This record gives sequence, C-alpha cells and structure tokens, in this order.
Amino acid sequence: MTAQDKGQNTIGQDTARAVSWDIDGLTYQGLSWGPEDGTPVLALHGWMDHADSYGILAPLLTGCHVVAPDLSGQGLSSRRAAHATYNIWDDLPQIAELLDLLGWSDCIIMGHSRGANISSLFTAAQPEKVRAFIALDSLVPAANDPADFATTLRAFIEDTRRRKTGTLRTFPSRDAYIRRRQEQGNSPRTSEALAARALEEVPEGVRMRGDPRLFASSAVKLTREQMETVLRSLQCPVLNIWAETGVRKKRPQTTDLIALAQRLVPVYETLDLPGDHHFHLDPAIAEPIAAAVLDFIDRHGLR
Repeated sequence: MTAQDKGQNTIGQDTARAVSWDIDGLTYQGLSWGPEDGTPVLALHGWMDHADSYGILAPLLTGCHVVAPDLSGQGLSSRRAAHATYNIWDDLPQIAELLDLLGWSDCIIMGHSRGANISSLFTAAQPEKVRAFIALDSLVPAANDPADFATTLRAFIEDTRRRKTGTLRTFPSRDAYIRRRQEQGNSPRTSEALAARALEEVPEGVRMRGDPRLFASSAVKLTREQMETVLRSLQCPVLNIWAETGVRKKRPQTTDLIALAQRLVPVYETLDLPGDHHFHLDPAIAEPIAAAVLDFIDRHGLR
C-alpha cells in the first residue's frame, strides 16, 4: 500500500501531510514534509515519542522529502501482536518494507534518541539502503556487560508478561499530562508539542496511547564488541549532533563513545548545540540543526 494523505498538521513552519502504510499486518501512521521529489529523509523518533517529534525540524530541511513514521506501538501506529516484542531490532524489517513502499532505493536516515539507535542498526545491516546517517543526541545502543545476560533476559520475560495486559497512565486532562512531562524534565514547548499524538480520550480524561510493553526490558543488549561492530559497519557519512544538556550531560561515558566513533567510523562528524534532549523541538535550536544537516548533505553530495 502506498502512502496516502489523511489530513494535515501544522506544528512546524510548513504543513505536514498525514500518511499511512500497511506493513506486515500493522498499520503505520506518520507525517511527511517537503516535495515528494526532494532528497529522501526517513526520520525516526525516540522512545515513547512519535512523528510530531520532527514537526519543527523537518520543514526547515529545504529541498528534502522528510517522512516520519510513528514506530509500532507508539503515536497512532498499530501495536504489535500479543506474542511480539519491542526490542530495538524488531522494527528493522518494517523499515526496509517502508522504504520499498516509498519507492526509495536508498535514503538519508535520521534518528533521535532510541530512533538513532535503531537507525544505526539499520545502517549497519543494510548499508546499500542508507546514503547518510544523521543521529540526534544518541548514536548506537549502549554496550552491556556480557555477565548481565541472564539477568537481562529474566527481566525481559517478567516485564513482558506483566505489561502485556496493562495500560499506560491516565491523566485527568491534557494539561495534567503536559505538567507531568515538565516535571520529568521536558520543556513546556516539548511537552505541548508531543501531547496530541501521544494521548487518547477516555472517560477518566486522557490516556497515553503507547503499548505498555515498550517499558519492558530488552531481551538482550549489545556487548562492547557488538557495539564496535556496528560502528565499523557505518560506511556512509555520519553526522552526530548532541544537545549540551541532553544525553552527554547525563552519561559522561558518551565522550568515550564519540572518541570511539571518530576512530572506527570512516566519515564521522560531530557537533554540540545548546538545548535539552528534545532540542530539535526548540525553534531557536532547530534552525542551526537544520543548517548543519543541509550543509552536511551538500558537502557530501547527498542530493
């Protein structure tokens, strides 16, 4: 099924087109911006976010056709079947199918947070489909101690069973949800921008749409050696933009990751910009992000 217009959204400075696809029995919803013959950019959002995460940045990417799906179990997209899981590699086959449905032989892939981690795995595994990788405030999944394998697997089994029949938090109002996001460290702007697509109305007020299984532990996590293999496999140009008060502030080991990427990734560029983890939703910061991305695209001949 090809993408179809479903309406409009005007979070950004340009009008977004609502699109949907049927993939492997799941309905994926999303948004797109820019000319359909523009430079193809697939934009993947972070954990428990959705396509509106790109509502400010995408319209600033002049000459690009940006497509941002709600990944499965998030935003307006379908939840996975009862026996399925939400490990970071579970979306990869559907991403490949989505590129086929879009008619893109390859694309620039852009990811924020968990979306960047998923994008790095896809880029490593399907290099012929990715002409460049743009990572926002993350890069690759964090390495795990192999000695924790059994403990991680146990948590996966128990979390998945416990959350399979659950629901996410209900709030008395949309404003209450926004206040809660602010208490967790999101800016008022980010909290407001992400509210509509994240919530559904229920008799008690509003409830988060996401699949509760997204809160379950991964079945396994990458070892240091596997993480390095992913980095070595990123053969396309990589632009890694970090928020000054985002992941790098919370995880000092990110500095070591950047140094490792500089050694292992053939074409790796990194940039620090002001802002928090959702800096791409701040118009004042989205503009320099867009400028850096467009300059990167042009310098590397990615049009």
